[in-house]
Amino acid sequence: MRGWGERVLTAVTIAGTLCAWTATPSGAATADDITDRLNAVPGMRVIEEKPSGAEGYRFFLLGYRQPADHRRPGAGTFEQRLSLMHKDTGRPMVLYTSGYDLNTAPFRAEPTQIVDGNQVAVEQRFFTPSRPRPADWSKLTIWQAATDHHRLTGALKAVYPRKWVSTGASKGGMTSVYHRRFYPSDVDATVSYVAPNDVDNRDDSAYDRFFEKVGSNAACRDALKGVQREVLKRRAEFVGRYAAYASKNGATFAYVGGADRALEATVLDVEWAFWQYSLESDCGGVPRRDAASDALWDFVEATAGWAFYTDQGLEPYVPYNFQAGTQLGWPSPEFRHLRDVRRHPDVYRPHSFVPAELRPQMRFQSWAMADIDRWVRRHGSRLMFLYGGNDPWGSEPFRLGPGTRDSQWYEVAGLNHTGRLIQRLPAAQRERAIDTLQRWLGVADAPDQLKKIGPVDTYDELQTRRPPL
Repeated sequence: MRGWGERVLTAVTIAGTLCAWTATPSGAATADDITDRLNAVPGMRVIEEKPSGAEGYRFFLLGYRQPADHRRPGAGTFEQRLSLMHKDTGRPMVLYTSGYDLNTAPFRAEPTQIVDGNQVAVEQRFFTPSRPRPADWSKLTIWQAATDHHRLTGALKAVYPRKWVSTGASKGGMTSVYHRRFYPSDVDATVSYVAPNDVDNRDDSAYDRFFEKVGSNAACRDALKGVQREVLKRRAEFVGRYAAYASKNGATFAYVGGADRALEATVLDVEWAFWQYSLESDCGGVPRRDAASDALWDFVEATAGWAFYTDQGLEPYVPYNFQAGTQLGWPSPEFRHLRDVRRHPDVYRPHSFVPAELRPQMRFQSWAMADIDRWVRRHGSRLMFLYGGNDPWGSEPFRLGPGTRDSQWYEVAGLNHTGRLIQRLPAAQRERAIDTLQRWLGVADAPDQLKKIGPVDTYDELQTRRPPL
């Protein structure tokens, strides 16, 4: 390991101010001082220490003060939530960009296990409670968020000076790439899982091609389409049932514009959500189109969730839908098999899933994703992309290009939208991916940590979260 050799420096603080340093042997901060060192980082505070659930780790919830607008740093701030799995300041750091809100329970992402490192997980700006007050939604951009990560990385390198790798899954994987595009030297490498790359938002034909060929079971594909058609053919019955469900659960439909529109959006999600979260081995649970309404209702609930397109279900994801409508883009399959039973052709777009007062601000910037894609293909380096072969979000993936250096791209056949793909690669690819990541971070001394999975290592955020992304 380059840098500090066999010694590290331990912070000594007086009245919360970094004022002196003393040397300690071995390579790790003492058990008593890491809290002080974190609190000594300007703008950082330790909110809480909780049990880590992993041997050799300490787990912290942190807050870090960020400018609401990085172009005008004096115009207000907000506190961004973080979590920290601290192992040893002499180990690498994994920057986990969630893209959404923060999981406040301890977990170790796959790269954290592979490099036997520390991990800081970051809540995305505008996801509560990491939202400026008042909220100027024009400051929810990929550059502003990347600059959040840039400032945080710079601040924590005073405590964790070894090599860094960024990672994330789905929108979190997208976020890790955006950070690298604007600040390519902040981290030494990036491992991005199941990250969509909507370069041209006008052309979504890749999704239609995906749904026509996904898996090896044509009968399963037809059955899913049959469920969608049948629910919409029984629309009157299901809308009444949906309205009663909402009334019983205190749910409303102001964002999407009523139970009928919410029903259609939910039904459109069924085919997508099945392949996103399920495997081909689950095809036997798809009802026949002549099934009783109770069976169809229960399948839609288990697959897409009737609660999601209520106001209460959409509220936590307003920042995602806002940004999808301004920069990220959104998928628009044709749903040709439903043309004669649909009523609301405009419902399956992010503008339908945010409060009405935000819609006038959602002007789409078609250049934003094209710029990211050009950087990856022409200038990207030390990038690793991983996808599941049966995941609809992989229909428009990131691709390596002629200018991409020292990078890898993998697809795991038959898998869905998951953030734990390296361990599921075929043996030769798995060994190559692990060796590459450890080489990037200079940790050839790290054993194969994936063989030592503990309770905090089984958490899969994408299988737990279940939003559109």
